[in-house]
Amino acid sequence: MFTTYLIDFIRIKNLMILMVICLFIASCSQDPVLWKVDSTNQVASEYIKSKPEFSEFAKLVEMTGSGPLLGIRGPYTIMVPNNDAMFAYYKLKGVNYLTDFDEKFLKNLLHNHIITNEIPSGDMGLGALRDTNAIGDFLVTEFQGSDIILNKYAKIIDRDVRLANGYIHVIDHVIDPVTKDIYQVVSEDPSYKIFSEGLKITGLKDTLQLISFRYGNKTARTRFTIFAVPDTIYQRKGIQNVDDLIKWTGANPDSITYRNNPFYRYMEYHCLNGTHYLSDLNTQLYPILSQDNNISLTVDTDYKINYIPKTKKYTAFIVPASNVPTKNGAIHAINGLLPVIEPDPSTIIFETTDFFDLKQKDCYGKYYEKWSDGKNTFAKIKWVGDFLQYYIKPSPNKNNDALNMLGWWELSVTFPKVMKGNYKISIYQPEGWFLSDCEVSLDGKKTGFTYKGPNGGGPGGLQQVAEGHFTTTSEHTLTLRNLDYGGCWWDYIKFEPLK
Repeated sequence: MFTTYLIDFIRIKNLMILMVICLFIASCSQDPVLWKVDSTNQVASEYIKSKPEFSEFAKLVEMTGSGPLLGIRGPYTIMVPNNDAMFAYYKLKGVNYLTDFDEKFLKNLLHNHIITNEIPSGDMGLGALRDTNAIGDFLVTEFQGSDIILNKYAKIIDRDVRLANGYIHVIDHVIDPVTKDIYQVVSEDPSYKIFSEGLKITGLKDTLQLISFRYGNKTARTRFTIFAVPDTIYQRKGIQNVDDLIKWTGANPDSITYRNNPFYRYMEYHCLNGTHYLSDLNTQLYPILSQDNNISLTVDTDYKINYIPKTKKYTAFIVPASNVPTKNGAIHAINGLLPVIEPDPSTIIFETTDFFDLKQKDCYGKYYEKWSDGKNTFAKIKWVGDFLQYYIKPSPNKNNDALNMLGWWELSVTFPKVMKGNYKISIYQPEGWFLSDCEVSLDGKKTGFTYKGPNGGGPGGLQQVAEGHFTTTSEHTLTLRNLDYGGCWWDYIKFEPLK
């Protein structure tokens, strides 16, 4: 009898804990959390207006009606050109005053210099700023000695001016908004005549010229990365024109627009999904456009493309000619032909929140949001249960976010293509949270593993949930179904090659 009462007491206690958690989450504000203004310093609009050397930029802020915004919300990082830089820009553009530009251009010009986050100079490296500017473009950062250069030509001449709502960095040139797509930039560079002709005749240029597209009620941006081979590299191998390159690949010149044609495959192998500047690159695999093959990156003493440990050979970046910004991606020059290979499997981590349609939601990276339609809300995330919540909060999670469910539920996530091979598959949920024990299925088949959550007596954290033996490079779906009433805080999945 005592044992029965004890079991009932434990169940009631666990249910009360769960109810408290639910009430806490339900009470979380749905509004974006605004950065607190430090009243001991001037806000951005006040500081810019108070400095005579920034009077032209202050006019730009006033003419675009941006003063109130820069005076309240934050944090901001603003690249502020001095008056000499502004006057030089007018001359470059063939105008005399700011009033000679139209209203739309002025807004783009101002927003090109504003990042809606706090970025001190110590966080700037060889690559790009970690956040896009207010028009959705990345500002490229590199060094000339101890100087920091933005977008290849604007030098920071006064760093880390502290504001009440962020930072100002003073620059010696106006940063002209980037307007050209990635194909246009590479095709207009005389260094890449052979390579750009290859993109043209395969038809890949049509994809690479796409900057944005309608997605629901919004306009979504495209992001690409090109590893471009200069003509001088081809010429060292006896390749003088695109016809020679087609012969080198062993392709039939009559079918180079077909995806399985060796020349098409070669050109596509140099085109990656997503924008990756050197500062973004890690030791991992990166998918090409079709996502059915990968390029291997090793970052240690150098940035090494398709590094072969036995021979220590790899293709390297020509750094001064890399990190070239475009409207929809980044261009890097490389010092080899980069032939097509299938790299060995390596450890891959996919976040459950790193999906295109989820990233288009206003909540992404900002605040909580719940959805009830488990069939139609997302393409690769499906669920059965009361709701799915996007959860963001400073935490042990990657990028501080995760997918959350409570109650009785089933959650399936279809992850991007994984290189064929044998893998240990694990998932991560932060330890100490109210997690359920979960039954696990891989591609519709039970794995025989149970994810043990703290509610079921396990430690939470990173646990193996499956073994994958994949004979093709393809997508895979992992499904969690809870075995006891409780929660899910799924952060990421990890694929580790089995030795």
